Amino acid sequence: MLIEDTSVDKSLIVQVVEIDYANVPGILEDILRRSSISKIDGEDFDPLEVKSYVELVKDAKLLRCRIRGALADGKFTDDISWIPIRSKSHIIGLPDETLLKLLSSSKPLPIQIGRTRKKARVEIDARAIDAALNIISGKKGTGKSHLAKSLLLGLVSQGCICLVFDINGEYTRLGFNPTGEKNQYYERIRVLTPGRNFQADIKYAGLGSIISIMHSVMDTPGTSTWQFRSIWKELERRNAISIEQIFKSIDRVNHEYVRDALFRRFQSLIDTGFFTDDPKSTTAFEELFADLEGGGAVILNMRDLPSMVRKIVVEFVLSKLSQLLKRQMARAVFLFAEEAHLYLRDTYWEDIVTRMRHLGIFVTFVTNQPETINQNIYRQSDNIFLFNFTNENDIKAISRASRIDSYTIESITRELPAYHCLMFGRVTRDLPLVIRVDILDVQTQGETRFFFEPLELPQKPS
Repeated sequence: MLIEDTSVDKSLIVQVVEIDYANVPGILEDILRRSSISKIDGEDFDPLEVKSYVELVKDAKLLRCRIRGALADGKFTDDISWIPIRSKSHIIGLPDETLLKLLSSSKPLPIQIGRTRKKARVEIDARAIDAALNIISGKKGTGKSHLAKSLLLGLVSQGCICLVFDINGEYTRLGFNPTGEKNQYYERIRVLTPGRNFQADIKYAGLGSIISIMHSVMDTPGTSTWQFRSIWKELERRNAISIEQIFKSIDRVNHEYVRDALFRRFQSLIDTGFFTDDPKSTTAFEELFADLEGGGAVILNMRDLPSMVRKIVVEFVLSKLSQLLKRQMARAVFLFAEEAHLYLRDTYWEDIVTRMRHLGIFVTFVTNQPETINQNIYRQSDNIFLFNFTNENDIKAISRASRIDSYTIESITRELPAYHCLMFGRVTRDLPLVIRVDILDVQTQGETRFFFEPLELPQKPS
């Protein structure tokens, strides 16, 4: 709504966050008195005809609002350091189309993600999620992954390169429409399954990636890590790096505990089936990115991988991405991390958000457990998309670190129907906006599988 002050030609933009009955003195007493009196035969006599006004006052509504911005000279502004004059102001509705036009940029790169409750089309500017940290959160079955796929395909259409850590195999069929036919994204989607069509030659992996895996995933002691580095350097000097030669070099280590520690860990690494000595089996990111130069997505399918293998693959991928971006082999990569707490250690989150975003890795976290995300991550977020939450701890975890007041988050997210989300941040110029996510014309996968017929519950009006 707008509170328009005609004396200064300005308006405040306010958002209704709660509706209640107006607490007019005497009304509650009148209602209680009438409900306690039994029916009396007779005829109502209202010579002053005030009954209709009393009934109107009984049903008067109180709208609790939050000021979200202002209009000055027909343009949106964040300056709300003024108060409208009551005698010169009036309240008018603000159509969704008008609001969205005020929030849009002059030359947008549009990504359509949904519609408002009044069916106005909602598009976000791709530049609002460029070099940004985005968080999509909500309880399961509310539409989180659906929105993530809309953002992903929108970025692909705008020529961006995206990478998805797909923990449940939900993104593997984005190149097909619901009937199974190839769609316009088919040539732009590459699905990689570690150990099958995604392997890494040990030499291509490089010392940096292997050391990172052994240290971060396998908890290799510092002494053993130093010894492995020496082995690699010696083999590299002789141009003899291979899995077989590394095993032979480890076997010649004099210190028994160091030798055993390296052997067990390197054997576990090779047993994953991800690393190989065959360069022809290697999937090189340089070639992938060159092939997807006009925009595309690499889906890393980790659905059936054990926890340890997932962590190894993710560590390798992030390490290689960092190296490629440092060498400017790619302009930037938009990374979508589904339930990242399952394969990334806590300390790595902040590393991704701070150091890697400067390299050109821009992350979108998708999770149904918001408390697993460090509060520092929320404070650095640029855009947040919230679906329905009913758990008190989940709501508090987000509201404590959000740039939007906790009252708004708590009052809106509890009542959101499925596939509706509250979004705010750079995409809306920090104005909280509720939208219904569009249905995609692709095979989205990821729907909950039932044994019995799903129970049909009454739907809240959208």
